[in-house]
Amino acid sequence: MPMPRLIPGLIAPVLLVACAGRCQAGEDVGPLVRSLWLVQRFGTPEAIAPENDQKVKGQLSKTPGKQGVLTMAGVRGLMDASAFERLAGADGELGPDEVRKILDGEVPESRRRLNPRVAAHADLLTTSFDLIDERHRAAGQKLADWIAANYRPGRPLHITVICTGNSRRSILGATMGNVAAAYYGLLDVHFHSGGTAPSAFNRRTVACLKEIGVEVEPTGKEAPRGEPKTANPIYTVRWGSSGLETTEFSKTYHDAGNPREGFAALMVCGEADSACPFVKGAALRVSMPYLDPKIYDDGAYEAIKYAERRDDIGRLMLCVMMQVRNRLGSH
Repeated sequence: MPMPRLIPGLIAPVLLVACAGRCQAGEDVGPLVRSLWLVQRFGTPEAIAPENDQKVKGQLSKTPGKQGVLTMAGVRGLMDASAFERLAGADGELGPDEVRKILDGEVPESRRRLNPRVAAHADLLTTSFDLIDERHRAAGQKLADWIAANYRPGRPLHITVICTGNSRRSILGATMGNVAAAYYGLLDVHFHSGGTAPSAFNRRTVACLKEIGVEVEPTGKEAPRGEPKTANPIYTVRWGSSGLETTEFSKTYHDAGNPREGFAALMVCGEADSACPFVKGAALRVSMPYLDPKIYDDGAYEAIKYAERRDDIGRLMLCVMMQVRNRLGSH
């Protein structure tokens, strides 16, 4: 039997989906990934730009010597010499244990509160920023610029992710946005979800989030029904401990529980984008459309396609929050 043909550009997404739910906290990610995380924290703005991610990984793959030691020559162009020298000290080198210690010291308290499987999956997504396409990179840059300009410690900053039915992409976007905010220690950034024609929190979305360790539990209550008058149960969505949770159900973007003014509106589907050329109360409106995984419902690829969409949005949210963290100099 002939081997199946591998399509260029699809190998990495398939591997990411295969790992979903199986990435375990505490496993050794290896020197390449640790070097990548070091650059993502201390690298130049050019090095942390998603369009350069593949190039960065290519350079890092050739950098550590036999003992896994990083030198200034190895990271030239990725980190400023002053930043590397400050980290490396008198010997001008960073061994594996030194890199681990530096990275451990940079983990924000809120990341430690993430559910272990959620944190491990976020770790994985940070290694695939090269999979963010040009359109979404541009949208993510607008969002990062807005957050960095408006962020004030101790003052909530709100973002509402909007699609038509508030059943799939918007809920995935809000959840992964909140995961990204906790991952990078920016808990004053709050993500919400909403729609233009609410339906219900889809059971496939529930399963997709549970796959990576997000707890989604029914409250036993129901929200008002949209069309076609299907049940609209209210869920508690929990991505970590000590307050890393929200109440989620299908609703309009201007629902009483969502921000009413001064928020950023992310339009993650084409229908909502065209139906809402103006989002009342929004300080920023960003077109960020993704293909609806609904088109694969009840087929063999259903779960894989929902996972792809979750990870597409999740890696963009993580990339955005990484850039904001670095620009703010925040943990």
